[in-house]
Order: sequence, then structure tokens, then C-alpha cells
Amino acid sequence: MRSVIAILGTLALSTAVFAQDPQVINPRALFPEGPTMSAGKLLYVEYAGNVVTMWDGKTNTQVWKQDGCGPSAIVPMGDNFGITCYDAGQLVIISKDGKTLKSYSKDDAGEAFLGPNDGTSDGNGGAYFTMSGPWESGPIVGRVVHLTADGKLTEVAGDLHYANGITRGTDGRLYVNESEAGRVISFKIETDGSLSDRRLFVRLYQMGEAPDVYPDGIKLGPNGNFYVGEYRQPGLIGNAGFILEVTPDGKIKNKYTVPSAASPNMTFSDDGKTMYVMAIDNMAGAPYEGKVYSLQLK
Repeated sequence: MRSVIAILGTLALSTAVFAQDPQVINPRALFPEGPTMSAGKLLYVEYAGNVVTMWDGKTNTQVWKQDGCGPSAIVPMGDNFGITCYDAGQLVIISKDGKTLKSYSKDDAGEAFLGPNDGTSDGNGGAYFTMSGPWESGPIVGRVVHLTADGKLTEVAGDLHYANGITRGTDGRLYVNESEAGRVISFKIETDGSLSDRRLFVRLYQMGEAPDVYPDGIKLGPNGNFYVGEYRQPGLIGNAGFILEVTPDGKIKNKYTVPSAASPNMTFSDDGKTMYVMAIDNMAGAPYEGKVYSLQLK
């Protein structure tokens, strides 16, 4: 297994951030995506397996399954979790022990979900979720919906070009990846949970990234920087197995790679010392075999 490399996104090389080579904690995950931590355990979805999997530090265990779901993320919501069912067009709420509690297929205005993709906690028992729309460059119909702790489900942003990864920043703003536009944008989060003041954060191609590679997942790291997982547009050939570490002022601090073709998403251990990377090896078609990596940070 080759060493993990950390490269400055500007002109010079940085020192390696990882203290050791990546450890494979799942050698055959079927399109692993949308991870989160819960009570010291890693939870992640396997899109092609229609399951939520838990890594307890020793073994991987299936905790939930729904045929036809096509899950792309599991998101903390108070004592429960929200699961984005990309294929089924649903948001499914499950308990900590994996029981399905409720399912949504449209918002309070009656708008059906198209491509539920990723989510992030709102800090009040609810969550923001992205609805990507179809995976093609033509229609710009992506949006963000807000599901409150008491079950109110409303659209808070629209006209997004394939809304994908989403996270809250320390500045009180919500950051959203527009994959087909190759950029990350942000919104001010108002006290009632609505969004305003839409702004551009970064464009990947202006940071030196290839134009066919787009931002997939995004997480706020333990150091206050943003970590952006990369994927590539369908039908194109090349390596997109990178994770960008981006400072709050929009500059690439480090660029990481793992020995897989793509690294769409990641999360961090509770103590901030480990990064868990969701990676894809087979991007050609189902079941999209990949790996889950554990990397020890210095």
C-alpha cells in the first residue's frame, strides 16, 4: 500500500499530515458514502448495498437496510438519524438501534424529493438535507430542505446545480457543494432556520483542480478547516481520489490522496485524531466496490 501524500494546493509541498499509511477497515464496501460518528462508533451508508453499516473499532456490522433505498448519507438528528434514500426519493428517520420511525417523500408544500443526497445537523435536533435533482448537467433543480425536530419540512434554498455535500461552518453559515457547477457556496443561517445571503465560497477549477472533477462531500474538520471530497463527472476517466483541506478564507492548505479512484466523503473521530475516508475503486458500474479507510492524524 502506497503512502498517503499531503500536497499544498499552492506551489510548495507540505509535510505529511498522516502519521501512518491508511488502514483499510472495510475492504469491500459497496459505494460507501455519507459517514458520521455516534458515541465513538463510525456509521456510514453503502449506496449499492442499501444498508447502514457500523464500525466499532473491530468489526463492521449492518444496522439498517431498506431495499431500493440507495442511501447516500446518515445524519444525526437529536436522538435519531436521518437517512437520504437517493434512489427511492425519501428521507427516512431511524432510531439509534436501527428501527425505522418515519419516512418522508415530499416537503410540506407537496414538492416531491428528487435525489436526496447529503445532510448536516442543524444543532437543534433537526437537519438540513440536499436534494440534488438528476445526475446530469442540464436541469438546475437542486435544493436544500430543512427538517426541524418537530417535523416541519420546508425548502430553504433552490436553483442549485446538483446540490451535494453540506455542512455548517463555525461562522454560522451553511456550506453546500454544487457538484455540476464545480463550486462550494454558503448561506447565512437565520434564527428561524431559514437561509439568506447566498455567496460563492470557492470554485475548484480556480484552485487548480481539473475541470471534470467536482466537489462531492464536505465536512468541517476538527481544526476548523473544511474538507472536500472529490468525485468526477460520469463517463470521464481519471483519478479523483483526493480530499482537499480548505481554510475558511478559501485557500487549499493540503491535498490528500488514498489508493482508490475517488474519495467522495469523510468524517472525523470524536477526538479529532482520525479521519475516516469513504472511497470508490470501481466507478464503472454497480455495485461500485470501494473501501473505507482509517487514517491517523498527527
